[in-house]
Amino acid sequence: MQPTLDTGYWLGLAISVVLPVLVGLVTTRVTNPGVKAVILLFLTALNGFLVELSQADDGYSVGAAVILWAVSFGTAVLAHFGLWKPTGVAGKAQDVGSKSPVRSV
Repeated sequence: MQPTLDTGYWLGLAISVVLPVLVGLVTTRVTNPGVKAVILLFLTALNGFLVELSQADDGYSVGAAVILWAVSFGTAVLAHFGLWKPTGVAGKAQDVGSKSPVRSV
Protein backbone atom coordinates (compact mmCIF):
# COMPACT_ATOMS: atom_id res chain seq x y z
CA MET A 1 0.00 0.00 0.00
CA GLN A 2 1.39 3.40 -1.00
CA PRO A 3 1.15 6.33 1.42
CA THR A 4 -1.02 9.16 0.15
CA LEU A 5 -1.35 12.79 1.12
CA ASP A 6 -4.68 13.98 2.43
CA THR A 7 -6.58 16.73 0.67
CA GLY A 8 -5.59 19.25 3.35
CA TYR A 9 -1.92 18.89 2.49
CA TRP A 10 -2.59 19.42 -1.22
CA LEU A 11 -4.74 22.46 -0.44
CA GLY A 12 -1.96 23.88 1.75
CA LEU A 13 0.51 23.39 -1.09
CA ALA A 14 -1.81 25.17 -3.54
CA ILE A 15 -2.23 28.05 -1.08
CA SER A 16 1.57 28.29 -0.85
CA VAL A 17 1.76 28.95 -4.58
CA VAL A 18 -0.72 31.86 -4.30
CA LEU A 19 0.70 33.48 -1.13
CA PRO A 20 3.34 35.58 -2.97
CA VAL A 21 0.56 37.23 -4.97
CA LEU A 22 -1.30 37.95 -1.73
CA VAL A 23 1.85 39.59 -0.33
CA GLY A 24 1.99 41.70 -3.49
CA LEU A 25 -1.61 42.77 -2.98
CA VAL A 26 -1.00 44.02 0.56
CA THR A 27 2.32 45.77 -0.15
CA THR A 28 3.55 48.37 -2.60
CA ARG A 29 6.55 48.53 -4.92
CA VAL A 30 8.41 50.73 -2.43
CA THR A 31 7.92 48.34 0.49
CA ASN A 32 11.24 47.02 1.72
CA PRO A 33 11.87 43.47 0.36
CA GLY A 34 12.75 42.39 3.90
CA VAL A 35 9.29 43.39 5.08
CA LYS A 36 7.74 41.44 2.20
CA ALA A 37 9.81 38.40 3.17
CA VAL A 38 8.67 38.63 6.80
CA ILE A 39 5.03 38.89 5.70
CA LEU A 40 5.50 35.84 3.47
CA LEU A 41 7.22 33.99 6.32
CA PHE A 42 4.30 34.77 8.65
CA LEU A 43 1.67 33.71 6.09
CA THR A 44 3.46 30.46 5.31
CA ALA A 45 3.79 29.74 9.03
CA LEU A 46 0.08 30.29 9.41
CA ASN A 47 -0.54 27.99 6.44
CA GLY A 48 1.71 25.23 7.80
CA PHE A 49 0.27 25.26 11.30
CA LEU A 50 -3.35 25.43 10.07
CA VAL A 51 -2.82 22.54 7.66
CA GLU A 52 -1.41 20.43 10.48
CA LEU A 53 -4.31 21.46 12.71
CA SER A 54 -6.79 20.37 10.04
CA GLN A 55 -5.10 16.96 9.79
CA ALA A 56 -4.57 16.35 13.51
CA ASP A 57 -6.87 13.36 13.97
CA ASP A 58 -4.46 11.52 16.25
CA GLY A 59 -2.93 14.59 17.81
CA TYR A 60 -1.23 17.79 16.84
CA SER A 61 2.44 17.54 15.88
CA VAL A 62 4.46 20.74 16.14
CA GLY A 63 7.32 19.04 14.28
CA ALA A 64 5.06 18.24 11.34
CA ALA A 65 3.72 21.81 11.39
CA VAL A 66 7.26 23.21 11.23
CA ILE A 67 8.07 20.92 8.29
CA LEU A 68 4.87 22.04 6.55
CA TRP A 69 5.88 25.65 7.23
CA ALA A 70 9.29 25.08 5.62
CA VAL A 71 7.75 23.36 2.60
CA SER A 72 5.17 26.14 2.29
CA PHE A 73 7.82 28.88 2.45
CA GLY A 74 10.06 27.10 -0.05
CA THR A 75 7.15 26.58 -2.43
CA ALA A 76 6.08 30.22 -2.11
CA VAL A 77 9.57 31.54 -2.81
CA LEU A 78 9.98 29.22 -5.80
CA ALA A 79 6.55 30.21 -7.12
CA HIS A 80 7.40 33.89 -6.77
CA PHE A 81 10.73 33.76 -8.57
CA GLY A 82 9.81 30.99 -11.00
CA LEU A 83 6.24 31.88 -11.93
CA TRP A 84 4.80 35.14 -10.63
CA LYS A 85 7.75 37.50 -11.13
CA PRO A 86 8.74 36.40 -14.68
CA THR A 87 5.13 36.54 -15.90
CA GLY A 88 4.58 40.02 -14.44
CA VAL A 89 1.83 38.95 -12.06
CA ALA A 90 3.86 40.00 -9.01
CA GLY A 91 4.23 43.56 -10.34
CA LYS A 92 0.58 43.79 -11.35
CA ALA A 93 -0.50 42.65 -7.89
CA GLN A 94 1.44 45.51 -6.33
CA ASP A 95 -0.19 47.99 -8.70
CA VAL A 96 -3.68 47.01 -7.51
CA GLY A 97 -5.03 49.73 -5.27
CA SER A 98 -2.36 52.26 -6.11
CA LYS A 99 -3.70 55.58 -7.18
CA SER A 100 -2.43 57.11 -10.36
CA PRO A 101 -2.27 60.88 -10.36
CA VAL A 102 -5.36 62.53 -11.82
CA ARG A 103 -4.52 65.07 -14.48
CA SER A 104 -6.75 68.05 -14.89
CA VAL A 105 -7.57 69.29 -18.37
